[in-house]
Amino acid sequence: MANPTQLGVANSNWTIPNALSGLRLLGVPLFFWLIVGPQSDGLALIILIVSSFTDWLDGYLARRLNQFSRLGELLDPLADRLYVVAALAALYIRDLLPIWVVVALLLRDALMSLLLIYLKRFGITGVPVHFVGKAATMNLLYALPLILLGTFSGLIGELAYVFGWAFLIWGITMYWYAGLLYFRQVLAMKREVHAS
Repeated sequence: MANPTQLGVANSNWTIPNALSGLRLLGVPLFFWLIVGPQSDGLALIILIVSSFTDWLDGYLARRLNQFSRLGELLDPLADRLYVVAALAALYIRDLLPIWVVVALLLRDALMSLLLIYLKRFGITGVPVHFVGKAATMNLLYALPLILLGTFSGLIGELAYVFGWAFLIWGITMYWYAGLLYFRQVLAMKREVHAS
């Protein structure tokens, strides 16, 4: 008898990985509020750790159960992006990040959004995700909580602050480099559209 996950469940939006991605999204406003409201940095870090675990788990389950969907492809990077934006905004409000960091990251995202809007004119709805882009996002997802952990006293706080800034600088650099790679992909795709 065929496995039910091979009989079309993969095309459904009602999947376990999508449910986990939805839970991750629900955690974003709570994560933001914990940092800027009561400044419960420990709880905020716990939410981020749980979110990171569910991020890995939904990818694992999608592959294991063959539960892939277009919604899942959208929700997963959206949750990552919203956690990065929420952390950026919260850390800036708390005076833990300078404005140039926020501008550098949001400007790159804005330029990528404009690039995707431009691509739609040619019937192209997206560009393949590049490894460098994923690595840049992971660096940022490590950096921002480490900078938050850097507010803790003692050796752990000092080390977290140093490593957090190292991940952040490397992440910003890779983020912009990934943007350049995406731009090159767009030029190549545009040439293919004109050639066909």
